[in-house]
Amino acid sequence: MNSNLNDAPASAQQSAPHLKRALKPRHLNMIAIGGSIGTGLFVASGSTVATAGPGGALLAYALIGVMVFFLMTSLGEMAAYIPDSGSFSTYGSRFVDDGFGFAMGWNYWYNWAVTIAAELVAAQLVMNFWFPDVPGIYWSAGFLAIMFLLNVFSVKGFGEAEFWFALIKVVAVVIFIGIGLASIVGIMHGIDAPGFSNFTTGDAPFVGGLQAMIGVAMIAGFSFQGTELIGVAAGESEHPHKSIPKAIRQVFWRILMFYILAIFVIGMLIPYTDPNLLKTDSSDISTSPFTLLFQRAGLAAAAGVMNAVILSAILSAGNSGMYASTRMLYMMAVHGQAPRVFAQLSKSGVPRQALLATTLVGALCFLTSFIGDKTVYTWLLNTSGMCGFIVWLGIAASHYRFRKGFLAQGGRLEDLPYRAKWFPFGPLFAFSLCLAITLGQNYQAFIGERIDWAGLAATYISLPLFLAIWWGYRLKHGSRFVRYEEMDVRAGDDD
Repeated sequence: MNSNLNDAPASAQQSAPHLKRALKPRHLNMIAIGGSIGTGLFVASGSTVATAGPGGALLAYALIGVMVFFLMTSLGEMAAYIPDSGSFSTYGSRFVDDGFGFAMGWNYWYNWAVTIAAELVAAQLVMNFWFPDVPGIYWSAGFLAIMFLLNVFSVKGFGEAEFWFALIKVVAVVIFIGIGLASIVGIMHGIDAPGFSNFTTGDAPFVGGLQAMIGVAMIAGFSFQGTELIGVAAGESEHPHKSIPKAIRQVFWRILMFYILAIFVIGMLIPYTDPNLLKTDSSDISTSPFTLLFQRAGLAAAAGVMNAVILSAILSAGNSGMYASTRMLYMMAVHGQAPRVFAQLSKSGVPRQALLATTLVGALCFLTSFIGDKTVYTWLLNTSGMCGFIVWLGIAASHYRFRKGFLAQGGRLEDLPYRAKWFPFGPLFAFSLCLAITLGQNYQAFIGERIDWAGLAATYISLPLFLAIWWGYRLKHGSRFVRYEEMDVRAGDDD
């Protein structure tokens, strides 16, 4: 299977439209950063401290952070060597099984298409803060149009928008951590330094035992989803053999800065028994620990500021979802795994047919939120909820087999632009922990006198769907697991 369109003859490349390598290193770095910062950090982080205590939340986020670090180094090794907008779908086809890559691609496309719908609903809630009398559907339609326009003309539109969206989020987190650390050491005017008292209050630092830790680990896993976007963006980045390793090397520090430090600050300054942290209404900006700390620091407009930051996070997620799902659908069409019409490119190198299809599906999914008691919309969200974890499992499996196949065919580690450290421990650890989190998504359904079969179906429906697509493809096309000696481990182009 060809890894990209650059395998075509030179004359054809010059005349036919092709994806443009227009994403600069600064775009790629911010895409990687922005993918790891979202509403999960700004709003849900407070409930994790309330659920597992400051120590439990910190440990859970650290553990998931290590898992994500290994996943991104695995993805970085493959993306730097074979930069392809099909990313995990391409790697799954080449290094595991053609049917596995097929299922991975459709799984990821569906995940982001539904995510666009979820972000449109979230945007209504945010705008209602400022304009309670304006019907929310107008805001959703406007934001969907903005996301479409940012992606329709060139990849630079997506890159520039994501750069600024991510920058807003980064600045907010840095200011929060700065104010928080200043408060901890007692140099912030108006805030009493609690020392480590909140780590020893009640049952702290660990609350709720192992069960609470598992629940927080799942929330942390959802919060980190989106970091894999760098793999999709690699196919349109300048000099990916150089820029991908640079971006991946910063993953560890991003995780440390934006999650571990933020959770530490929240746990140090806000008691886990604070009633605001116990609230779970994500539409209430006042429940955000960021808002609470900014208010205590004397920032009267804290709620409005955080509302604007959260809006940027929502637009960033929708913008990224539009880009990622469009590229995935395009590359599957190129590889014959989706209708050929989606392989068409505009002169500026944008797969507009795939973009239109993704926008339409996102809009249709959004409209289901108005049907009856929102049952259809809830099921759509449930089926997409586990898709990100399936992608992570696929990344770990693909990297393990890629490295084995690369060495089996005489490849030298020195020839890899980026080499993931601690192989094979890294992908094996990431796969095992991710599998445990995936299977434990709704362990509560097994607790009690009767098994909650409806809850289990709503939570785990993505797994049988993924397996059905994979094995259905195998049965129809006769695909099989690729032998190490037969893998296509040719390097991708860097032009």
